[in-house]
Amino acid sequence: MAAENCTGFTDFILLGLSGRQDVQQGLFVLFLLVYSFTVIANLGMVLLIHMDPRLHTPMYYFLSNLSLCDVCYSSTVSPRMLADFLSEQKRIPYSLCAIQMFIFGALADVECLMLSVMAYDRYVAICNPLLYTVTMSRSICAQLIDTAYFVGLVDSAIHTCCTFRLSFCNSNIINHFFCDLPPLLALSTSDTSINEIVMFTSSSCVLGFSIITICLSYSYIITTILRMTSAQGRHKAFSTCASHLTAVALFYGTLLFMYIRPSSSYSMDTDKIASVFYTAVIPMLNPLIYSLRNKDVKSALKKIIGTTLCCG
Repeated sequence: MAAENCTGFTDFILLGLSGRQDVQQGLFVLFLLVYSFTVIANLGMVLLIHMDPRLHTPMYYFLSNLSLCDVCYSSTVSPRMLADFLSEQKRIPYSLCAIQMFIFGALADVECLMLSVMAYDRYVAICNPLLYTVTMSRSICAQLIDTAYFVGLVDSAIHTCCTFRLSFCNSNIINHFFCDLPPLLALSTSDTSINEIVMFTSSSCVLGFSIITICLSYSYIITTILRMTSAQGRHKAFSTCASHLTAVALFYGTLLFMYIRPSSSYSMDTDKIASVFYTAVIPMLNPLIYSLRNKDVKSALKKIIGTTLCCG
């Protein structure tokens, strides 16, 4: 039975992160700064990679796509959350809730798969450098990105359709700050066992494939690096992987905590904090992670700044 037929609800009410007005005002300022930095830093990364010919390589092509995904990913949640901090009634129409959940889920899958593609790129670059330009040609890179988006859209469409076929008879109040899958399943009055199986299975497939790809790629990378006779070569190879490994640990660790577990262990307050981390903090940190330890990006940034100052 659809939710509309059961209750006549036309919208949901989001409780948000806090019910206290003074706390919400402080959170508004904090998350406005976080979101502004996220957009500026990630779009800046995309622009920097586009403008500097030295960064026109598969690794930076994937990084620019990751940055663009982070902007869209954060923008699915943050603007609505910021508006709700200043609103007394945090209502979201039923249809917009479904759209937000679909887009957010799709982009989460895309980011997950993008990180595995980047690990494979590092594997080819370090373990098979002579075949790198052939293996990671422009067309193959584009196909990998297209596949990530296709899988993300299909997977999210399945979750969204399954979720919004459930009944929400007792309440339309979501104890969360956006329309995410676990709190909606917790709100439903229907039997959600099938949904939980679908969520666990699909999440395990996407995460499992990505984690296996990353683990296999880095096992070969580590083996190849240890065989290098040059200390400088080993250091350079490790430094190109350090940023990616940091991003992987942050993103996958949070996702595993959120989704690969039964509903009986679901805690609203704990999961709100985890959700803040992967919807706002990680997209903000990614450009910092990939720029602070990357000589190519720092060199390109200095060049752009120097050119701008000279022209000014």
